[in-house]
Amino acid sequence: MLTACAGFFLAAQGGVDFELLLATLAGTSLVIGSACVFNNYMDRDIDRLMARTKKRALVSGAISGKNALIFGTILGLLGVLILTIYTNLVTLYIGLLGFVAYVVLYGYYKRRSVHGTLVGTISGAVPPVAGYTAVTGRLDTAALILFAILVFWQMPHFYAIAMYRLKDYAAAGIPVLPVKKGMRITKIQVLLYIVGFTITSALLTVFGYASCGYLIVALLLGLSWFALGIRSFKAKDETLWGRKMFLRSLIVISLLCLTISIDSFVR
Repeated sequence: MLTACAGFFLAAQGGVDFELLLATLAGTSLVIGSACVFNNYMDRDIDRLMARTKKRALVSGAISGKNALIFGTILGLLGVLILTIYTNLVTLYIGLLGFVAYVVLYGYYKRRSVHGTLVGTISGAVPPVAGYTAVTGRLDTAALILFAILVFWQMPHFYAIAMYRLKDYAAAGIPVLPVKKGMRITKIQVLLYIVGFTITSALLTVFGYASCGYLIVALLLGLSWFALGIRSFKAKDETLWGRKMFLRSLIVISLLCLTISIDSFVR
């Protein structure tokens, strides 16, 4: 929702329609919630093998599979209805793309390919684009930049989780990069994706969608994140470093979205 707000405010440039904002957040969150329910249903066999997911309601039996499917369907239909009535078809289609990418594409590839993480970024990059198109009703350069920013941000974020929870993923047989290729290759890719994140974040200013003030903040965030990645090669405790990288990724995206939002009002 934070990234959806950033996309919305970027498009609105200070002229915020709060009814549209609330509808966009409600519709998007319902579609995302629906996708999460279906994903939990599909993954209940591997969730019971991992410490961080073994207490989920479908694994423990607190909620039946049938009721979960009913609940997920209701959430999805409500989300689609809200997006259809209050936003526009572009935003609706983007929301549906995110749903399909998460439930179908990611659900399939996460079990079979080391590239499943990259496939998963498609759905994760949808919210800011949906927030943006809810205002503009079209896909343009800014929407594509927002999509790219989130793709590049998610990869170090997901790799950090995989490093932090390496034993879980190995036990469940999920072919994430640290399990299949090792920590060093993962750390190198983390650095490359952080570089991509920093460059794409800067493009909002390059193409005139954000101010130089935003650019300074974006570059500082990228450089500080990159510096943490560099230090990882000297880390003695890989698990602890993965947790630090995970927490840093949350700080980075939160501050970036906050900066985009503020910048849209003051520039």
